[in-house]
Amino acid sequence: MSTLDSTRIDDLRIKAVRPLITPALLEERLPASPVARATVEASRAAISRVLHGKDDRLIVVVGPCSIHDHDQAMQYARELIERTRDLAGELLLVMRVYFEKPRTTVGWKGYINDPHLDGSFAINEGLEKARRLLLDILALGLPVGTEFLDLLSPQYISDLVSWGAIGARTTESQTHRQLASGLSCPVGFKNATDGGIKVAADAIVAARSPHAFMGMTKMGQAAVFETRGNDDCHVILRGGKQPNYAAADVEAACALLRARGLREQVMIDVSHANSGKEHRRQIEVAAGVAAQVAAGERRIVGVMIESHLHEGRQDIVPGQPLQPGVSVTDACISLEQTMPVLNGLAEAVRARRDTSA
Repeated sequence: MSTLDSTRIDDLRIKAVRPLITPALLEERLPASPVARATVEASRAAISRVLHGKDDRLIVVVGPCSIHDHDQAMQYARELIERTRDLAGELLLVMRVYFEKPRTTVGWKGYINDPHLDGSFAINEGLEKARRLLLDILALGLPVGTEFLDLLSPQYISDLVSWGAIGARTTESQTHRQLASGLSCPVGFKNATDGGIKVAADAIVAARSPHAFMGMTKMGQAAVFETRGNDDCHVILRGGKQPNYAAADVEAACALLRARGLREQVMIDVSHANSGKEHRRQIEVAAGVAAQVAAGERRIVGVMIESHLHEGRQDIVPGQPLQPGVSVTDACISLEQTMPVLNGLAEAVRARRDTSA
């Protein structure tokens, strides 16, 4: 029997194929400590209690738009913990630790894909750096949240994640809905980029259901995964053609969820289209959300904030050093600007408790 030469019809556009470390080897190299496991388990359970109406705290996912430097991320984590010790009774804080960035066309794809920010795509190193950072943050007792964008990377880090997001560009993706159905953490689905809520509601219905799909095991082997479904999913309002964080928007979203037989609850992203991509407007949007919470609105279960050590953003320019603590993707408010926002949200939770007392 002759062997057919398939090189003329297969892999015509593949430039190179490089070996990839397996998730099991990376976990063996960087295992989760008892403190990390306890933090993840406790925070996942706490977030679930909020989603199921058993905890009246507000989930607050706060941190940089994207991670590009280990030491700066750790500085942010330490300062966030230090400055929010008195808010634990009202706010369930989760640090935003995003490693993968969806691109409208092209651009820096994130810490996992390009940890050196130079187009070298040292993905094995990026996976190790990402896992090491999560372990270091968890060692402080601070839960972490991230966006699940790539379908394979969760095998390397998802055991360390307390809350996950599916972005506006991928909420309609059936493969991401299937992924969410098997994730061990609560998951938020963002509304579509045009502001449509239906795709997020559909995503919750899909993620709550069992699925069978192809994937990669932690040993690096192709396999069929059968999931049980994830009942800890919720909608994230992030705006669209116009903002959607006002009381009427919350009511409209909850009406749609009610019609689908889903829990009436939303998390509000005060960035992105809700702030018109103006980072300082996050403060104004968060104040509007806090006012609703203070007035007794219990269907708002969480808030997302893009915040870094310093405000603004910067471009990655070859040969030029980056400003420390400034985002290289979306513009963020500074930690100094963030603290009054967090205090205001905590005060709103206290007021909401008073209205229901």
